[in-house]
Amino acid sequence: MRSKKDNKGGKDKESRNDRGRSRRRGGDSSNKKETAREAYARKEPSNRKGAPKSAKAIVLEVFSNSPDTVFTMHQVTRRLGVTDKHGREQVQNLVKALVRENKLLAVDDDKYMMNLKVEIVTGRVDLANSKYAYIVSEEREEDIRVYTEHLQYAMDGDLVKVEVLPSVRGGRQEGVVVEVLERTRTELVGLMELSKNFGFVVPDFKRTYFDVFVGERHLGEAESGDKVLVRIIEWPDKPGKNPTGEVIRVFGPAGEHEAEIHSIMAEFGLPFEFPEAVEEEAESISDKIPAGEIAKRRDFRDVTTFTIDPADAKDFDDALSIQKLENGNWEIGVHIADVTHYVHPRSILEKEAYHRATSVYLVDRTIPMLPERLSNGLCSLRPNEEKLTFSVVFELDENGKLYDTWYGRTIIYSDRRFSYEEAQERIETGEGDFAEEINILNSIAKKLQAKRFKNGAISFETVEVKFKLDEDGRPLYIYVKERKDAHKLIEEFMLLANKRVAEFVYNLGKGKKRPTMVYRTHGQPDPDKLSTFSLFARKFGYKVDVDADISEELNHLTSEIEGKPEQSVLQNLAIRTMAKAKYSTEPEGHFGLAFDHYSHFTSPIRRYPDMMAHRLLQHYLDGGNSAEKDEFEERCKHSSEMEKRAADAERASIKYKQVEFMKDTIGNQYKGIVSGVTEWGIFVEIEENKCEGMVRLADINDDYYELDADNYRIIGRQTKRIISFGDEVLVEVKSANLADRTIDLDLVETLKQH
Repeated sequence: MRSKKDNKGGKDKESRNDRGRSRRRGGDSSNKKETAREAYARKEPSNRKGAPKSAKAIVLEVFSNSPDTVFTMHQVTRRLGVTDKHGREQVQNLVKALVRENKLLAVDDDKYMMNLKVEIVTGRVDLANSKYAYIVSEEREEDIRVYTEHLQYAMDGDLVKVEVLPSVRGGRQEGVVVEVLERTRTELVGLMELSKNFGFVVPDFKRTYFDVFVGERHLGEAESGDKVLVRIIEWPDKPGKNPTGEVIRVFGPAGEHEAEIHSIMAEFGLPFEFPEAVEEEAESISDKIPAGEIAKRRDFRDVTTFTIDPADAKDFDDALSIQKLENGNWEIGVHIADVTHYVHPRSILEKEAYHRATSVYLVDRTIPMLPERLSNGLCSLRPNEEKLTFSVVFELDENGKLYDTWYGRTIIYSDRRFSYEEAQERIETGEGDFAEEINILNSIAKKLQAKRFKNGAISFETVEVKFKLDEDGRPLYIYVKERKDAHKLIEEFMLLANKRVAEFVYNLGKGKKRPTMVYRTHGQPDPDKLSTFSLFARKFGYKVDVDADISEELNHLTSEIEGKPEQSVLQNLAIRTMAKAKYSTEPEGHFGLAFDHYSHFTSPIRRYPDMMAHRLLQHYLDGGNSAEKDEFEERCKHSSEMEKRAADAERASIKYKQVEFMKDTIGNQYKGIVSGVTEWGIFVEIEENKCEGMVRLADINDDYYELDADNYRIIGRQTKRIISFGDEVLVEVKSANLADRTIDLDLVETLKQH
């Protein structure tokens, strides 16, 4: 808690706002103007400690010690004490590399000097921790490290101009922010700490390196200990101060369910409600289907059709139809809600859908992309109702061989709404209404899946943690969602529809004349990350040959680890070796699915890229020319960013509920697996409920432990006891901190070592 003794007696805002936490203090608060380099130079020497100097850094130091001096190559090698031919060649290569990086200037054929010209780079802030950030710029390959006292209060994601400093330590280029060009956010969620007539908001985002000062007239109804949303209204003009803000929303006491979920929503910029104009436009749409509209569409109302969704689903955006053809093959229709029939370009609904880009699924609620009138009403393929759809219709034989595909707008009538559990019952027993149809679909789906895996698709089954909540939102228990054949049945036909739509559009043109399309792409794994993962797997006794067919290797590993304690940890690590899937107008293929071309077409109620795919497909079916690529690429980029934000928010809500659940288990012991090692502790994933906590090294009292990062383990200095990534351990729950969303554990014993 901060000392409040200096703030009695009505001191002005300037003196109160000048403090900040000592751990976040950011340099001199005097009014003296100084250059960026002078500001950098006055940093404490202790802050300059880093990794051992690289070869480049050692060479550059020769020049930086005498920045105005011109050196010949002979003089450089002599100062470095290099006398052999091989060493001289190495130095020469390093000098030439530094010239290419603009750190040195080539004065003549064999003369070089320090480049004293100021280099200004524009880039985005990537906050690493509360001490420094990296500036990621397209102008250079290497990121630039900037300590927080030189960030000018820029936050994660902000666009800044950075002056690159001439010195290099440990091979890491450093700089100072000279201007914040664009702030991605001016609102923060945090905990209110109140004094008599002012307060400070301590942000939830742990890497934020400042608190926000709030004066008395901007406190609103906030009380000490409340979670609040604060808008920054004044940024300091020098280090050592705190930004000034105003409370714009009070969520309630920290720790209460609604307060915490709402604060997570605000932390990630998720909307609390739809604007009134959006709701009004949605409500104004007629639910009547004109005869003229039906006449334009292929009619599937008399064909057996049903939906299969989670038991608690309210929006049904896909349905399957099935009928046997005269030639003995099966016609299987994948019917998708025709959202773009109702949501028109340039409408208010369209703008809102693009802005949100995706529905977000928190532990206790859905934040929809479209208003309920559309998502749960007009567009939802509810049973016993005529619905407008956009369909991909396949002719398949019983072995999953594809003979023909049709694309177009349709009208359907769903005969039945199945939950996954009900569909699974028909698969397992062969009894019940539509059991024959479901089992035919399941049989074909299995053939499609086998073909995918044979072609190199990755068979990862990611662990999905779910919660049973009481009426107040408190977690009663945690369980892992089980994926059975009914889930996989739906998945296979959706994958096939998405794949065929992408292929159809791609094949409409050639080379640069291929029409613009929104693809879902997934790049090849990073070779270095794969090598690292192979070492991890080896510690568990599994071999992953990175020089072989990596898809086969990963699928073999998946089958080996299924049901074992290390399954979750190894699968999560394997997924991290992969490139991130994204939306793009470039047809780069999908490594994980082993598809050359893949799109997202099957979920337009909850994903904006699917709406784009619908519009583009219809445009090309109508004979239209290629759409403007740049416009769709920008929309793809926005959709990818919003998808990431949604995933981060979903993870935050899961983590919060895990911590809340573990709060009632303090003192309990659990088996777990070491899922990470750091210099300050080891992470352990509890086997029973997949909650992850930390055992702090300082709390392991039988020795002083040090990190051996290269081998993913910690080693006792005296006893030489080793605790490694992947070891099975017994831990006791020590504490659960809701504010920090962290779980602290004590190590009881090591059960099994790898």
